[in-house]
Amino acid sequence: MAALGNPDMLTRKIKLWDINAHITCRLCEGYLIDATTVTECLHTFCRSCLVKYLEENNTCPTCRIVIHQSHPLQYIGHDRTMQDIVYKLVPGLQEAEMKKQRDFYQKLGMEVPGDIKGDLCNTKTPLDQRNGDAKSEETTNKGAGEEKPEDDYHRSDEQVSICLECNSSKLRGLKRKWIRCSAQATVLHLKKFIAKKLNLTSFNELDILCNEEILGKDHTLKFVVVTRWRFKKSPLLLHYRPKMDLL
Repeated sequence: MAALGNPDMLTRKIKLWDINAHITCRLCEGYLIDATTVTECLHTFCRSCLVKYLEENNTCPTCRIVIHQSHPLQYIGHDRTMQDIVYKLVPGLQEAEMKKQRDFYQKLGMEVPGDIKGDLCNTKTPLDQRNGDAKSEETTNKGAGEEKPEDDYHRSDEQVSICLECNSSKLRGLKRKWIRCSAQATVLHLKKFIAKKLNLTSFNELDILCNEEILGKDHTLKFVVVTRWRFKKSPLLLHYRPKMDLL
């Protein structure tokens, strides 16, 4: 009974090796980066690994369940919670990944996106913080009067320039087809935007396409730029049309 009153006796240390199977990608066998989950079976992989795999397959790499016969990429989604867990458990992983992304943009002669710059600064946290011996950097910054404005509306995010074109005679074009928004916005956000501008009864009546391929509603614009637009010259050209039911 005395042990129950001793906080040290309640602490249990777990080796990272014991949980590696739960935070690694089955395809590359490395720690999850940009963790992406299959909505049909909830198995998780690195986004780049999964996207590359689904270019030739339509089943889950782990359980082989059919994700979708023709459009499996529409049934995967970013798993922010899992990625946060991986970054917290693996020392130095987030810093290393942010550095790789920064070096990638610099190699292409492109400006480093604002969100990557911010992540590089925010990940510089003392090791003792993981043991609860230090306050989080966010708390420290708040104490120093460096709070992020509450009404930022994602203006500090990496931005994407978009041209929204209509490719159907059944819908009218937008009066203002050029927009600029956060790279973290999703295709669903664009559907809602277009539906509101065109006074449609439901955003579910729309399909949005890039290079003639229907985009999944959970795809972020950054994901579309990387995997569909492939960093071609701005703006990102997207087309919208009435939804077509897939067989």
